[in-house]
Amino acid sequence: MRIRWVLTVAVAVAALAGASAVVVAQKVDRQTRREQERRSQQEQRDLQALVQMVDAVTAGKQPAPADIGLRWEGNHFLKSTDQLTYIPFTVAIDATKLAAPGTALYVRVVNKPAAATPAPAAEQGNRGRDQKSAPVVYPWDNVYFVDVPPDGKVSRAIAVKPGEYEVLVAVKEKSPREPQRNQLPAKAGLLRRDLTVPDFNGPELSISSVFIGAVEQQLAPLTTEQQQENPYTFGNMRVVPSTDFKLKKSGELQVLFWIYGTQQASGKPDVQIDFNFHLKTADGEKYFNKTAPQLLNASTLPPQFDVAAGHQLPGSLIVPLVSFPVGDYRLEMKLTDKVSGKTLTYNASFTVEA
Repeated sequence: MRIRWVLTVAVAVAALAGASAVVVAQKVDRQTRREQERRSQQEQRDLQALVQMVDAVTAGKQPAPADIGLRWEGNHFLKSTDQLTYIPFTVAIDATKLAAPGTALYVRVVNKPAAATPAPAAEQGNRGRDQKSAPVVYPWDNVYFVDVPPDGKVSRAIAVKPGEYEVLVAVKEKSPREPQRNQLPAKAGLLRRDLTVPDFNGPELSISSVFIGAVEQQLAPLTTEQQQENPYTFGNMRVVPSTDFKLKKSGELQVLFWIYGTQQASGKPDVQIDFNFHLKTADGEKYFNKTAPQLLNASTLPPQFDVAAGHQLPGSLIVPLVSFPVGDYRLEMKLTDKVSGKTLTYNASFTVEA
């Protein structure tokens, strides 16, 4: 079986995979807050309408609008800086319901116990004067103005601490530049998604979400705005994750993930990854094939690789599928930390089609 690793590219961005992308996300979030006062009146109207709509729905004052269909396509979890977890995600917006591609998209993340707690109303003071309530601070919220592509898929990212959350994604048609008399209400939609965010900061051996899809080289560095629109770009590497895990026999299986909680010997980890393929049949599974182990140690990693400096250890695999019979497979990935003696096994499923 001919295999190759994405290691060269992955190591080059190992320090960036969980850090720079979320730094960009945080930077954009801060910029959004600073720029709210400088937004056009058109954008301010859209932002206000989305926030009020989400507040009303979470308070039970109105049903969620369903003029525009929204579907959660998928998300991934990666370790980031400041004890945060970086979460790129993709939603599918029903573009056929839009009169024009332009939309306003609002993303809010709330702690699960507080999922139905909008901003409290002002209370009366002792002298009859309204006392303004402190603004609600959410673990994450941001607004984006997006031209929805024909396939409807839009990717963004959030960064939050480990825990239980609800993600609310609201979309509405972009308002006209000037309010129109007898203007019809803008179409809108709302998606609610529970999210359990893992903690990658402990000493236990663990891995990020496993990416199955295409790994492409990004030739030019992205601007802050481009990174915001392409949250699956890590340094000089762009990942296009599969959502259905159906792969063509004429193509390749490309796998990428990051490894956390390893111990080091002389400043370098010593990890072995075994990849075993099992074919699912009507009578159960049967072993199909395996690759040579991937070794991540002082002999295979670049001299500058340093976990203490924030570098993240990537595991990767690229396998041509021409020798795989059409069918459903389970890929078993067994990680062994040779320094600590700890092991971790993770399974991923995929389908090979003609």
